[in-house]
Amino acid sequence: MKTRPLGSSGLQVSGICLGTMTWGTQNTQPQAFEQMDYALAHGVTFWDTAEMYPTNPVKAETLGATETILGHYFAQHPGARAKVVLASKITGPGRYKLREESNITPSTLTQALEASLQRLQTDYLDLYQLHWPNRGSYHFGQQWHYAGPNSTVLNQTTAKVEADLLATLETLAGFIKAGKIRHWGLSNDTAWGTMKMLQLAQQHNLPKPVSLQNEYSLLCRLFEPDLAEVCLREQVGLLAWSPLAGGLLTQKYHQGARPEGARATLPGYSGHHRSTSAMQAAADAYRDLAAQYGLDPAQLAIAFTLAMPFTASSIIGATTLEQLKTNVAAATVTLSAEILTEIGRLHKQYPMPY
Repeated sequence: MKTRPLGSSGLQVSGICLGTMTWGTQNTQPQAFEQMDYALAHGVTFWDTAEMYPTNPVKAETLGATETILGHYFAQHPGARAKVVLASKITGPGRYKLREESNITPSTLTQALEASLQRLQTDYLDLYQLHWPNRGSYHFGQQWHYAGPNSTVLNQTTAKVEADLLATLETLAGFIKAGKIRHWGLSNDTAWGTMKMLQLAQQHNLPKPVSLQNEYSLLCRLFEPDLAEVCLREQVGLLAWSPLAGGLLTQKYHQGARPEGARATLPGYSGHHRSTSAMQAAADAYRDLAAQYGLDPAQLAIAFTLAMPFTASSIIGATTLEQLKTNVAAATVTLSAEILTEIGRLHKQYPMPY
């Protein structure tokens, strides 16, 4: 498994990142242990989690369960923690109530980090991320109204938002100084949010964000072009989440199929914005392209994200070991200029299918 630089951090991370959000609902602890064993054996040493995991669905009684499973693994496998670049996240404001105060503040950052470290049974995180900003996110199918006429994204003055961001930066700097985290990153943020954090960090001589974990796939290319240039020029590595578009690009939902146990069959499924005829038509077109070149459609999709110069790592999730093997093997797939040209043609045909 080849490694790549994680932004300006100096860390090298595996091109494939092991996502963990199914552990504790769709996957049992023994199944999660099996995935971690396989990942380590195949050089997948960058692992990503979050305090709100598992998802599918998110439930009050399972909040933090994924981090707990990871902590049990580290406790039972001496030496494993030292081999892993471990990332977690603090949840932003929304319907997932983890604390009385839901906004990301110095107080909630401290509470969240201490709780994550305890569950993970580790003294430090290599990367700590803000799951989404206090002002909201255009991800999760919200791009159609994020900055429209009825948007609430501008309901605070710029001065108030900047003060909030600076307080967050100063708190994260304190965590780094104390050795509790090594680096920090953004998630589900915008070009403005990323640049503002970079500007404030420079002005106040504080640690800058080294990564941005945003959705990016053949079916969701909102990252281009503005965020792509920001991240390339400012050395902020993209951590691409949902490179398989919630499983749609694996073709398991082809022609309306709903395999037992698949995410779209579960109560509380939040990916209905992907269940459109345009999305399926686009996914089918990429399936046909993969078949034309003798590629697995999931591997084509993941390899596409890794072909981009701004991608530090592509976050894959699997509910079976066979899925994990397929996804990890995508790191060995190199897309030819001809295939990339064909992908560009299809992108023009299906520029924003959901």
